[in-house]
Amino acid sequence: MLYPAMNKLNAYVPNRYMLVNVVARRARQIAENAEDTGEHLTEKPVTLAIHEVADGKLDASHMDLTIEEEA
Repeated sequence: MLYPAMNKLNAYVPNRYMLVNVVARRARQIAENAEDTGEHLTEKPVTLAIHEVADGKLDASHMDLTIEEEA
């Protein structure tokens, strides 16, 4: 069983493909920040990113703004 449940994640990100993009982008940010600061992560960056989505801290609209800023 997937934790958190897909329907909980889809409440914040409308479809699976967008969810993959949002989580992957945030996981890269987490990994880069940890590497830059020398922080040791207790969980994998993807796991941390998924939990951020499930907790409502991250959604697709937030990532759209991040994409525009990077371009």
